[in-house]
Amino acid sequence: MATTNFRKVFINLPVKDLKRTNAFFTQLGFTFDARFCDDNATCMVLSPEAFVMLLSESRFKDFTKKQICDTAKSTEGIFALSAASREDVNQLVKKAVEAGGSYAADPVDHGFMYGWSFFDLDGHHWEVIYMDMNALPQ
Repeated sequence: MATTNFRKVFINLPVKDLKRTNAFFTQLGFTFDARFCDDNATCMVLSPEAFVMLLSESRFKDFTKKQICDTAKSTEGIFALSAASREDVNQLVKKAVEAGGSYAADPVDHGFMYGWSFFDLDGHHWEVIYMDMNALPQ
């Protein structure tokens, strides 16, 4: 019998203003693990196995020799989050925009999968997706 080893994931993102970024994601309903938060970093909890380390740009530079991506000109990645329903997708994207983010693209409806995306305060691209596994093409 094969066993599956689940791994935790920590996404590390640079931010210009950590306090403002924390307030933004708090407005979206996310929580933070205080054990991994200080003046230069905060640990946003996505699930018991997935976290986003939001790091001040100066702290982020401690982990890389490369330049930090200018998200106004380039896409560093698209970070997808699951949602419980289509309405959940819409609510989270609208909350993000109301909290100071901006729309990244129009909603996309593939029948079994519905998504919409936003940019956070630092231009990081977040996609919110609902998948109806019962409607998935066979």
